[in-house]
Amino acid sequence: MEHPAQILKKLRGQARKRFGQHFLASEGVVDQIVATAQVAAGDRVLEIGPGLGVMTDKLLHAGAAVTAVELDRDLAAYLTERFPDIRLVQGDAAKQDWDAILEGDGWKCVSNLPYNVGTRIVTQLVKRPQTFSRLVVMVQKEVAERMVAPAGERKRGSLSVHMEAYARCRLAIRVKPGAFHPPPKVDSAVVDIRLHPAPLLGGVEPAFFEEVVRVGFSSPRKAVHNPLGRVFGKADVKSALGDAGVKPMARPGTLALEEWSRVAAILQEQRNTT
Repeated sequence: MEHPAQILKKLRGQARKRFGQHFLASEGVVDQIVATAQVAAGDRVLEIGPGLGVMTDKLLHAGAAVTAVELDRDLAAYLTERFPDIRLVQGDAAKQDWDAILEGDGWKCVSNLPYNVGTRIVTQLVKRPQTFSRLVVMVQKEVAERMVAPAGERKRGSLSVHMEAYARCRLAIRVKPGAFHPPPKVDSAVVDIRLHPAPLLGGVEPAFFEEVVRVGFSSPRKAVHNPLGRVFGKADVKSALGDAGVKPMARPGTLALEEWSRVAAILQEQRNTT
């Protein structure tokens, strides 16, 4: 595998900070990612931020049909020339109309995501079980740990609950800065995300569920009734927590997904009847 520094030297010399570019330089890590995603011949794979094509090359060798989205115009041109068999979309993955790009279901997303938009992209994609069956993505390690944090763990937050509602997640690979060129200042991790056929929201409207969870975690060290009460009304929240079997003095990070969905369902019913 040609080192990214050598390829960049031929193209333009260096990575572009405004795009958050850190190119994978470890063939071993790339092999682990493709193996984790269980990419097989005929799989349709979306790769976001292919960069210099290190992972693209492995995906193609595994027999995948690759659709790649690359923001950097120069790299998009380079990838089109290097890999004539891929479908290359030049643009911002965080703003794509996926229905216009990806047809059918059963897609996999296998990507080394830019740190600055990784969370936004993942939270969008997990809402698309009609398109994706699995996401295997590299993000900043702290973000990965929040994605997989169960109830009661210190790093649990609204992102943890969101991911749990839409998918089964596990932290699959830990990656040190030396695996990239240039090396980032933080560790990275690969998360294996398998989407639920339908979100586990207990019948709550997705937007309302997300609002309840977001508000609940707005003061993560305080009892959950405090932030919820400020937005949804103290009396209604006290009633909802009691009916849901949740202790009002519990902290947000201790609530399981099922407890969040019960509380949200009761608050939603209260809102619809007033």
